[in-house]
Amino acid sequence: MTADFKPVSSSKISISELMLPSHTNFSGKIHGGYILQLLDQIAFASASKFSGNYCVTASVDTVNFLKPIEVGELVTMKASVNYVGRSSMVVGIRVEAENIQTGAIKHCNSSYFTMVAKDKEGKSVPVPGLILSNLDEVRRFRKAIKHIELRKEVEEHEKVTNVNSIEDLAGLAKYNVLLEIS
Repeated sequence: MTADFKPVSSSKISISELMLPSHTNFSGKIHGGYILQLLDQIAFASASKFSGNYCVTASVDTVNFLKPIEVGELVTMKASVNYVGRSSMVVGIRVEAENIQTGAIKHCNSSYFTMVAKDKEGKSVPVPGLILSNLDEVRRFRKAIKHIELRKEVEEHEKVTNVNSIEDLAGLAKYNVLLEIS
C-alpha cells in the first residue's frame, strides 16, 4: 500500500473469550501472561487488517493491569489503530471483563502495541495514512504522538547518563538499596 488513507474504523477488532480455570496464576486470578498473549494477537489482527500486510510487534509501550480478571468472566478486547508512521502503527487496546451472572463490567487493562508492516521478504513496507473522523480519534492520535516523544526522550537520556559517576551513585541513597560495589 502507498499513500492511501483509511479510517480508524477499518482497523477495529473486538474479541471476547470466557476465562477458564486453565488460564489462572497461583493466586487463582487470570494470568497476566495469558492476557498479554491475547493482547498481542488482537494487536496483530488490527494492524494487519488496517495495513493489508503481515505485521510484527516492535514494542509494547504500555500495559496497565488495572483490575484482576476472575475465572468465569467474559473478557472483551477492543483494538484499533491510533497512530500511523511510515511503516509502523500504534494499536490501542482496551480490555473489559464482564461478570456474566450480574452483568457488571470492569475496565481491566489498557495497552499500546507498536506494530510494523512487513512484506513477504520481511522488509518494512509503508502503511496507509489514517483518517481521523471524530475528536476521540484525534485525542488518541495526539496521545500516541506524546508517547513516542517521551520514549525518544528516555532513550536520549539513557545515552547521556553516566551510571558510573559519583553523583549518580550518591543519588541512589534515597532509595531502598544498599551498594556493595567492589
